[in-house]
Amino acid sequence: MTKKKNLNRMRKFLTVVFVFSLVLKGFSQDTIRISRAELEQRMVDQNLQVKLANDEAKLAQAELLGTRAMYLPNVNASYTFSNTNNPLYAFGSKLNQERITQMDFDPAKLNAPDAISNFATKIEVQQPIINMDAVYLKKAGQVKSEVLKIKAERTKEYIQFEFKKAYMQLQLAYRMLETLENAKTTTLANKKVIDNYFKNGMIQKTEVLYIDVRVKEIENQIAYAKSNIKNASDYLYFLLDEESFNKVFKPSEKLEFQNQILENTATLNVERKDLQAYQKSLEAYDYLIKSTKAKFLPRLNAFGSFELYDNKFAQFGANGYLAGVQLSWNVFDGLKAKSEQEKYKAELTKAQTEITQYNKQSQLELNKANRQVQDAENKVNLSKLALEQSKEAYRIRKNRYDQGLEKSSDLLMSETTMSQKDLEYQQAIFEYNVALEYYKFLKN
Repeated sequence: MTKKKNLNRMRKFLTVVFVFSLVLKGFSQDTIRISRAELEQRMVDQNLQVKLANDEAKLAQAELLGTRAMYLPNVNASYTFSNTNNPLYAFGSKLNQERITQMDFDPAKLNAPDAISNFATKIEVQQPIINMDAVYLKKAGQVKSEVLKIKAERTKEYIQFEFKKAYMQLQLAYRMLETLENAKTTTLANKKVIDNYFKNGMIQKTEVLYIDVRVKEIENQIAYAKSNIKNASDYLYFLLDEESFNKVFKPSEKLEFQNQILENTATLNVERKDLQAYQKSLEAYDYLIKSTKAKFLPRLNAFGSFELYDNKFAQFGANGYLAGVQLSWNVFDGLKAKSEQEKYKAELTKAQTEITQYNKQSQLELNKANRQVQDAENKVNLSKLALEQSKEAYRIRKNRYDQGLEKSSDLLMSETTMSQKDLEYQQAIFEYNVALEYYKFLKN
């Protein structure tokens, strides 16, 4: 009986362990170590914003295909049935069918003909030859397509910057977690000493409580750091257009200070992709203006048709053709083309003003970014010095505390300051690296 009870207890225990393991598995997450280069390559191929920019460029290229109508023929085919006793149409249908006889000229039949059926097959061809307004419209479309391609390249450069920033944010989150865990290790070591002192009656209960509060504070900061890791990782997954459920990235490279000497005066690069796109867009307006002017030039087009007629279905007893060339002018269109011309001229002037403003704003932003890099570098140097001083101060206080010359509250304050200065130093490195990457993005 006792053996059976033990067996049942063992089964219950194994069931609990199995269920508990399933719960833990459900809450666990995979840590995926990945390098910056690998992520950047995947981002270029997968990012939604880059895809949208490329799709927009492809759309403009597809719209440009419509301009092929300026040199390709337009061909229509039709098969028409009609039945009429209208004197004019009846005589004409019979004439097209090549069935006119002497009797058909009888005035009585001409005035009141019998109903006649007509089956007509017709193939029409219209061939553009010279239409200068369409030529300029095509050139404007080509410029638009090129502009959108350049904008797509600039979008890719921006996403690359955004990715680098997100990757460094992930590096910072892991570095802060490491710093806090080191601080926790140091604090727990001090707590062990303080607990022993308290047991031996050498210190007051308040000092034990101080160190307990500090431990809880660090644990809370560690939880916050882990949350930041998940947030930074989720954003990287968003940039990659991938699901982040139960997955978290871990960078292969650690956050490091990327010191770089910059010129004192930052000069705007006129070959920058966005500036190129704005400047090139002016060409489209020039072609649109030329297109409206060309609407008053003569147009030369050819046309032709081949026709088959019969009074029976699917019969082709008679045929004929028509071919010609037409030279035409649009002498007056109610000032519609002139209005369009003035509209495009106004849009061109507006675009030129916007480009001037954008260039000046870009120069201001570049100057500001240059100063931000310099300010961030100063912050890194000062925070590094503060960290070194706080470490030395903690070392001195720790030695004095071990000799009984310092209070535990002073030691705790010194350790807290050292941990805080370490976090500030890592934050300063992150801010400098981001400022430097942003400056490079604006510069190139």
